[in-house]
Amino acid sequence: MITTIDLRGSHPTRGELLAMLPRPVVDVSTAARSAEELIHDVRDRGSAALLDQADRFDGGRPDAIRVPQSAIDLAVEQLDPEVRAALIEAIDRVRVATRAQVPPERVTELADGATVRQRWAPVGRVGLYVPGGKAVYPSSVVMNAVPAQEAGVTSIALASPPQRGHGGAVHPTILGAAGLLGITEVYAMGGAGAIGAFAYGVDDLGLEPVDVVTGPGNIFVAAAKRIVNGQVGIDAEAGTTEILVIADNTADPRLIAADLVSQAEHDEAAASLLVTDAPELAVEVERWLETFANQTRHGARVVEALSGRQSAVVLVDDLAAAVAFSNAYGPEHLEVQTADPEALLDGITNAGAIFLGDHSPVSLGDYLAGSNHVLPTGGQARFSSGLGAFTFLRPQQIVRYDKTSLRAVADHIVALSTSEDLPAHGEAVTARFTS
Repeated sequence: MITTIDLRGSHPTRGELLAMLPRPVVDVSTAARSAEELIHDVRDRGSAALLDQADRFDGGRPDAIRVPQSAIDLAVEQLDPEVRAALIEAIDRVRVATRAQVPPERVTELADGATVRQRWAPVGRVGLYVPGGKAVYPSSVVMNAVPAQEAGVTSIALASPPQRGHGGAVHPTILGAAGLLGITEVYAMGGAGAIGAFAYGVDDLGLEPVDVVTGPGNIFVAAAKRIVNGQVGIDAEAGTTEILVIADNTADPRLIAADLVSQAEHDEAAASLLVTDAPELAVEVERWLETFANQTRHGARVVEALSGRQSAVVLVDDLAAAVAFSNAYGPEHLEVQTADPEALLDGITNAGAIFLGDHSPVSLGDYLAGSNHVLPTGGQARFSSGLGAFTFLRPQQIVRYDKTSLRAVADHIVALSTSEDLPAHGEAVTARFTS
């Protein structure tokens, strides 16, 4: 069912590893033209375009694109008690962990009367996108909204596609999660059109443009985020989910297989990889993969994901080679199930989130770990991070010098401005000391 890549006895360079990595065939640029047309349609026709797109791509026309507060309140009331309790616990845990990401203001005194203050200012308004599709994602409401709130964002709008099974309304569990978080501005809109609506606003809905758009979605959402990037900030172009497990012969093959299957059920293009120096373990994992795939509800989807070119069992000579492979891959989720996971941590540089030991599965991070599950995919962990309070914060430098401290550096400023043939820069300083 799953491909085996045997790297034992070889010593590929980083470039060779990058060339051989198993990846899904997902080219966001193929959706760019369609996404751009949908965005332009929303800019030109406003809510009429969003309603037409809901008919074509989502669950039909909603009664109202802006969800009334009464519907949000009702969704909160009707939440399954167990789901409600789980959401409240998730909100609390993510809030506590996210609060630690907000840097304190710091003041540096360079001389008497010369200070530079570093502060982190939140953006004014954000648009959070919560996808529909194959699953319902109230957890994504939590993971997007809590960091924005902890950063201090005061205006938050949320969009989720209308659902055919709910008469063209936003899924009630999504609405319930939004209500628990105090979000009152919710729109039944999806896909590229929703991203365009956030970026440019929709006058006839009273939807004001946002400063930052975050949240996962399909290839058209990713393409739309690429198109509007620059008009607004974005978190990332999220792709299909990935899990990579580094394991040695002390690991439990049943648990590894369960974790690989858990991510494979997301999507047929989901990537599940095991990297190990224990070939006997690999054989046992493959046996358990077949067992779990036959037992789980979305077994057909799991089998397709595990059989795809993006999933593999990778055999290596030792754990150092396993770490090198993982760093080249830059997984969204990295599990380390070895005799001493902490011993590998210093060597691991590229991963969205890292889960150490047998009892830290990715599923924990998806819901209740306190960490954020909106993470870089497609190797972007090599140069970017997951969603956090910092996504919604901008560092600002506040400079204050008095006359004496400015006089102390005036000659240096004049020297540098003269060397750059920008004499007026220096003259703006010396003007303060002449009448």
